[in-house]
Order: sequence, then structure tokens, then C-alpha cells
Amino acid sequence: MDRPRDLVELEDRWLLPYRGMQVIQIRVSYQLTLLLDSGAQVDVETEAELSTLRAPDRVKARLLPEQQDVAPALALFGATVLSSVAFKSGSLRLVFDTGLQLKVKPDARYEAWSAQGPDDGLRLVCQPGGGIAVWQ
Repeated sequence: MDRPRDLVELEDRWLLPYRGMQVIQIRVSYQLTLLLDSGAQVDVETEAELSTLRAPDRVKARLLPEQQDVAPALALFGATVLSSVAFKSGSLRLVFDTGLQLKVKPDARYEAWSAQGPDDGLRLVCQPGGGIAVWQ
């Protein structure tokens, strides 16, 4: 699968350069970290939702990284990213080839998520209350 090399900015969102990358490691502490095969990583620090994409079999799981309640996220190990979008409102959506999607909304008080790589200079952070800070 072709991988976009750069972050792409659209009017209401950023297309992250993670398409075609595989989840090779999952870390759990007070956050949930997905390490991708390119050296990129996504950190989820607040409540998130993992769900299947298709109805009527739609299943939703609430992930609470600060409580290490993230067991459903283990299903992402080995999955390949099909789509990775950071909305300028602060929401993050990752879609995987397994039919799962991970969604994180901004938090009023905390940085809900961050992403970095695959290049050393790329970093995105969801700011408290919404919005995204971007470094390239």
C-alpha cells in the first residue's frame, strides 16, 4: 500500500501520514500507545472509543487509559492503518484493516492524544479544550 510521505492539511482536518503502517507494539501506562512499524506513534491519554465500522454488528468499547482499562485495544496489534485523520476541532480517528476504528475526542482539561513521526520533526498534540498544535 502506498504511504503518503507528508502531513496533508485540508480545511477542517489533517490527513496524517500513517496510511499503510502496521501496529507493531501496544504500550499501556497512564496512556495507551500504539507504535507503528515506521517509528511513528500515537498516544491516547483520555477516554477513547474503539468500535467496529459496520452495522448491524457494530460493537463499541470504551477505553480508559488513565485506569489501564484498555484490553479491547489489544485487537489492534498487527492491524494496518487505512485512514488517519486529525480534525482541527481536536478529534482523532484511526481506521484499521481489521474493521475497527479508534476515536478520541478532545478533553476540556487535558491533552487527549498526541502523534509523532514517522519523521523526527512531525508532532501533533490535541490541546486541552480542542484544537491541534502541529510541529513539522
